[in-house]
Amino acid sequence: MSRGKFITIEGTEGVGKSTNIAFITQWLADKGIEILHTREPGGTPFAEEIRELLLSKREEIVDSRTELLLMFAARCQHLAQKIEPALKKGQWVLSDRFTDASFAYQGSGRELGFERLAELENWSLQGFKPDLTIMLDLPIEIGLERAEKRGEKDRFESEQIEFFHRVRNGYLAIAEAEPERMKVIDASGTIEQVQRQIEKALINFYEANKD
Repeated sequence: MSRGKFITIEGTEGVGKSTNIAFITQWLADKGIEILHTREPGGTPFAEEIRELLLSKREEIVDSRTELLLMFAARCQHLAQKIEPALKKGQWVLSDRFTDASFAYQGSGRELGFERLAELENWSLQGFKPDLTIMLDLPIEIGLERAEKRGEKDRFESEQIEFFHRVRNGYLAIAEAEPERMKVIDASGTIEQVQRQIEKALINFYEANKD
């Protein structure tokens, strides 16, 4: 049995990840590929508990290094207990965020830098990376305006706008360094325009990986 493929979807707040996860799922289903959905932080019961710690608002200031280590703690559990077992069985996995989010949010947004994160990534994930990453890109002001309509904000969504500009720049830096893996999608257009771009990336990936 061939190993499954791991696809991730990334982006700042309000870029439309949920809508396009549904589109990707249906597109692959039409090709006869069933997808296991998951998310980060989270994905397993223990990792979901860590998610609650990370997203909950609190009076105590959370140190950026603490936040980063908790992210990777949840990720290690997620990878070992859910992602890797599914891939080994030949199943395809689609995750709402993965390690790129840590580089963007903690490395760039929290200004911890990429070098230390790369060391942590190499040690904890031992070279594991997504096979394809769809990065939905949108001007921060538009994304935050969309996110406002979703209701109460979590701890990350409550950050200042400068933080999100750094996050976006972090994502774009990764895409520039790894253009074969991370495909940048202009999410500022209509749903149809966005999904045409996603479909193009999926077609190329599918054609390169079909049995």
